[in-house]
Formats: sequence, structure tokens, C-alpha cells
Amino acid sequence: MQLKTMVLALAGTAVAACGAHRHDEPEELNIKPAHLGDISSKTYDGASDDLLTAGLGKTGLAASAPAFADPAHPTAAELRRNAIHSNYRAVLDIAANSGYGTLYGPNVDAQGVAGAGEGKIAGSEHIVYTDNNVTLMVQVPAGFDVKKPCIVTGTSSGSRGIYGAIGSSGEWGLKNNCAVAYSDKGGGTGLYIFDDDSVNLQDGLRATRAAADKNAIFAPVLSDAERAAFATASPGRVAFKHAHSQLNPEKDWGKFTLQAVAFAFYVLNEKYGALARDNKRHIVALTPKNTITIASSISNGAGAALLAAEQDSEGLISGVAVSEPQIQPKAASGYTVRQGAAAVTGQGKSLVDYATYAALYQPCLSPGRCTALVGKGLLSGADLAAQQNDAKARLRAYGWLADSDVLHNAHAATNVLVAVTYAHAYGKFSVTDKVCGFTFAQTGANGMPLAFTAEQRAASFATQNGIIGNVVYEDAIGGAQAYNLGVSPSSGIADQSLDGFVCLRSLATGIDTLTGAPLTGTLAAQSARIRAGVAEVQASGNLKGKPAIIVHGRRDTLIPVNFASRAYVGLNASVEGGASKLRYIEVTNANHFDAFASLLPESVVPLHLYLFRALDAMLAHLRGATPLPPSQVVRTVTRTDNTTAITAANLPPFAATPTAANSITVSGAVVTIPD
Repeated sequence: MQLKTMVLALAGTAVAACGAHRHDEPEELNIKPAHLGDISSKTYDGASDDLLTAGLGKTGLAASAPAFADPAHPTAAELRRNAIHSNYRAVLDIAANSGYGTLYGPNVDAQGVAGAGEGKIAGSEHIVYTDNNVTLMVQVPAGFDVKKPCIVTGTSSGSRGIYGAIGSSGEWGLKNNCAVAYSDKGGGTGLYIFDDDSVNLQDGLRATRAAADKNAIFAPVLSDAERAAFATASPGRVAFKHAHSQLNPEKDWGKFTLQAVAFAFYVLNEKYGALARDNKRHIVALTPKNTITIASSISNGAGAALLAAEQDSEGLISGVAVSEPQIQPKAASGYTVRQGAAAVTGQGKSLVDYATYAALYQPCLSPGRCTALVGKGLLSGADLAAQQNDAKARLRAYGWLADSDVLHNAHAATNVLVAVTYAHAYGKFSVTDKVCGFTFAQTGANGMPLAFTAEQRAASFATQNGIIGNVVYEDAIGGAQAYNLGVSPSSGIADQSLDGFVCLRSLATGIDTLTGAPLTGTLAAQSARIRAGVAEVQASGNLKGKPAIIVHGRRDTLIPVNFASRAYVGLNASVEGGASKLRYIEVTNANHFDAFASLLPESVVPLHLYLFRALDAMLAHLRGATPLPPSQVVRTVTRTDNTTAITAANLPPFAATPTAANSITVSGAVVTIPD
């Protein structure tokens, strides 16, 4: 369906919200986009329950997840509460001395002032499912001001469900009295279990695939006989929407974000538009012409925001403010990125390219992996220390910064999940394909696939992050094992299933990783499918003159700056030239996961506060023409240990006029980042 059709009701002359209208004036009616299903709406009082914390408040979010009254049969309300609890904590560091409750958190207001309250926010929440079963949600805080209307997007990060951005752009939007337009972007907690043929319903409850029908968040396409055969041969295995929908949802992340904005306008006009003459429908009061809309979020959600801005043909988006975007430029050439005097390596690589490379070398903490890599001619070194140093050197040569050296081991498991998940997603593989011998399952201490208990199945909507279970290597000697315990057939040693990851790396490149020869047969066909999927998700770099701010941590070891943000700035410069209004802010010592600020306080600071500062700056620019902050490096200060509290002194603000040593410059298609 064309976007123009989706937002038909949003175009044209605005009518004053809730105001009177002349009988002879034409009425522009608020029409629900045809691709949307039934809307579920609830109002929360801001005391017993609320939009931001599900009634838990600052204190409850910092505590353990609340128990269900009946663990085998949680209610939809309990699942929502615990989903907000788990998603909020997933993107923030709420450990003692992290800044939670002092620099950020529900009790810290829009001006950054910490209060003594719990930070609950009253308002209404509206959820709808599109015709291809993508979840959209709009939260409208009670303080929404129709005289200064604003919308902020909260597309989920990672593969998370609809509450995935609640602790990032969602919180900022609610505190600034903006409506927040969320989307799970075709991912979400759609856990499918082969053993009992069960799925998550749209409200989080569980049902069989047959009973759920179109109300399932995700139900794979397979016959009952195929399901039974797979479950018998491979008990305990699971599938999930992002990896196994066979739709490559990433290609539509921009569209889904724009659909969320269109849904927000519909909700707001139903809420604030005057009644039409038929006393049934509402007149359009809020439009893109009189409402500020900022596309925002973090990680995958940030990439979705940039894609939405590129694809926005209706003027829905006013500006962009994102952090650590997973964005894949369509070209790695035609521009140059420099750090200091030297051109960087690896600019503009695709996610599946660098994730599969990381999946080879980051697990080299394990002696078995290093030994096996040496045996295959993929690593050098006479002892483990030398081998690990060589692995780090290869990662640096491929495009990671030396700043990431301290974080490679901590990111190994995450990059493995990313590599396997996205290879399945880009190739649109079936749940039963076992690409390179990989499947997904919960695993026990012995590494064997382990069935979900009834309580785990029932709680899955609230506890899962959209990438379910562990990566299992089916071809391990002795049978299927969790990848980290797998013994490869070619080596006969516990090398963390290296054979599978060599295969996956070959699929990503189209070249046999060991011989350098082009792939043939089945592997060549699988590789072509994956690389075709990658081509579907690449960014054009054309923001069409929209003001935008990207912030990214220099230590990001999951989405390294050379592959993503730096390259996107270069591509944008080559496409938009002097018309570009993109600003890039790189934060030293910040990485992709704020939790590492407490685990490695001597190396890492949280990035979260800089997303809020970017959003503050963008709103001030759009409302009052305040100049955007110049592109710059912000030099943070780490701590000696986590017993010392993070303060504003650790996280300096954007500079209105950065020094030459901190100024990021764009000259033609050359981006220069200071050392």
C-alpha cells in the first residue's frame, strides 16, 4: 500500500484542535489507514499504572521483576508490566552509581533535574496490528499540548517487542509531553515452540498455532506433518519472528516507522479533533504542517529512523535524533572517512559481513577456538596470548578501532547471535533449514537443547528480547550442542563450533573462507539469498535536507563506527553535499551497551544521556530555530571503579564551538574525525 494512501487523512488544510468550524467549510475527516486492524486503547492514571513504568516507578524498575500471581497463567496486564520492566532495564545501566536516578531515570525531568518522585506518567496507550502483523503503538501523555504538538518515534532496538524503546526515545518523548509512535518493526517476541506448536498471541498470552490463527505475533509457515517431523527429530527447538518470518523485515523498517507516525496522527486527531457535522467522525486538526515529528531511537531502531527519514515522501518527519544506529550504507566508496591523518579501514561494511567476521575471531578467548583457527590458517601465534593478540590485530585491520580491544570478549556471544539471526533473516530461510548447521533452543548446563517449561512459555512475552534461546550447532560431534560447547567435525576439539562459523562467513562473502575459491552448489545458492537480502536493506544516505543528529560511542564493538555512522556521514555528504543538515557526534569511551559502564568502569561510560541531549537539541532547533550543535568528538571521563558515582563531570555536554582538536569536519565527500 502506498504511503500516500496511508496518510490520506493527514494532508491538506489544518483545522484548529477542538475548535468550532463554519457549517459551510469543507471537512477533512480523520480516516483510519486501511492497513490497520482494530485498535485497543487504555488509559492509565499515573498512579496505580502508567505509560512509562507500568506502575512500578523508579524504585520498581530498579528492583527485580515482579512475580506473577499465577506463574503458569499470567494476565495480559502482568505481561505488559513485566515487559516494560525488562525492556527498560535492557537499554539502561541501573546499577548503583551509574547515574540512574541522578542523571537519568523516571524521576529525572525533561530539564535533567532529579526529583524525589517515582516518575510515573499518566496518559493513554493505543495498540494496533497492521495487515502483515507488525505491532504499532502510540502513547499519549496526559500533558500533551495541542498548541505545541510533537511526536517522537520509538522503533524497537534489537529484535525487541513493542516496548523495546520505552527506556530510550519513549521516555524522552513522554517527559517532553510528546506522543510516542512505537513499532516492533516486524520483530518482537514472537516465540514459536515446535514441541507443542504454540505461539504468542498479540496480547502476550500463549495459544496453539491453529487456535491463534491471525492473532499470533508470529506463526511459521509449515504443515502439521512438517512440524511434527521436525519436533520429533529436533526436540526443544524454537523459532522467532525476526529470523524466521521469511520476510526480511529489515527491508521495511523505514516503512513501519512511517506507519507508526501515521497511526499517531490518526490517534491524536481522534482525541483532539473536533467532531464532524455527522457527530460521529472527527476533523483533522493535527498534521505534519503544524506538528513536530522527530524520528528517534537507538541501535536497530535508530537505523529504522534514518531509513524512515530517507523514505519520507509526505513530509511526516521534521528531524532525526538517534544514537548508535545499525545502518548499512549502500556504498563503501565515493567518499572518504579519516581519523586524524589516515583513512580508516572497513568503511561501510554490511552487518552480516562484519558480524560473521567477529563470530570467527572474538571468541578467541577460548583456547580451543584459537587453536582451531591456527590449524585452518586463519590465525597466527605460538601461544594463546600471541594468538589472541593476532585476533585483535585482525579485527582492527578489518575496521574495528583499537578502542574496542577491551570489549571484544564481552561482545563475542552477542555477535554470534547477530551473525546467525541475520543470516537467516536476510536469506529468508525457513525455520527448518538449519543454515550452516545452526538452530535455536534453550540449552541446559550440559549444552543440550532443553524444553521450555510451562511457566517459561507463559512468561515469554515479558522475558524474551526477540532473539530467543541459544544458538545450537546441530553438526557437533556427539550431537547438537550449544555453540560455545560444540566440537567441530574438522578439528575434533571444543572450538566453539568453528566449522559452522567458517561456513557462515563463507555465505556472507560468497567465497570459501578456507580456500578463497567461489562457492558452488547449495552454499552458493544460500549465499546469493543472503546477499540479496542485504541489498534490500541498504541506506541511500539521502535525508532530503532534514536536520539530523547522530551520536555514536567510539568504543562500540557491536556496531563499530567505521562500518555504520562514520560511513553514513560520508555517504550523506556524497549524496546531499552542501544541502546536508546532518551532524555527527562521537563520544569517547561509550559503547553499544550501557551496562558495561558498571562492569568496566575504567573503560566505559553510558551513552544514554547523549541521546537525550541530541533530542533536546533537535526539539530546540525545530521549535525555536536554535542552531544544531556542530559535529564533534565529546571526550568523556571514565571512573577508576564502580564505587564512584558517575556525575555530569564524566559526561561533558556538546560544545557550541568545539576546538579544532574536537571538531569533526566534512569537506566535499571527505569526513575527518580527530584522534
